[in-house]
Amino acid sequence: MRSNHLAAAFVFTVAMAGTSHAASFDCEAPTLKPDEKTICDVRALNDADVKMVTTFDLLSGLLAMGARGTMQDQQTEWLKKRQACGADVACLTSSYEERLKVLNDTYKQINRPL
Repeated sequence: MRSNHLAAAFVFTVAMAGTSHAASFDCEAPTLKPDEKTICDVRALNDADVKMVTTFDLLSGLLAMGARGTMQDQQTEWLKKRQACGADVACLTSSYEERLKVLNDTYKQINRPL
């Protein structure tokens, strides 16, 4: 059941995301860093950002406080690594793929009733 909610929330978020916003920041902000500019300019990266933030937000609501704190710490570290990619599309793509794999693995490990 939760996987259906995850999928539905993702579809809703993608549908609501405009071209001037990635999921986690305003693409029209004057202080965008190189990684953020590239994410805004490359649709596949923008979509990956939407998926990553949606997954992160849903997991935040499902995890216990300790696990949620750990996931938030990991997200902060991941953001530093993403920023280090600068405008390199291949690096950013790889970064999102790796982060989404970690988040999806975290979801799979959540204990749920049958």
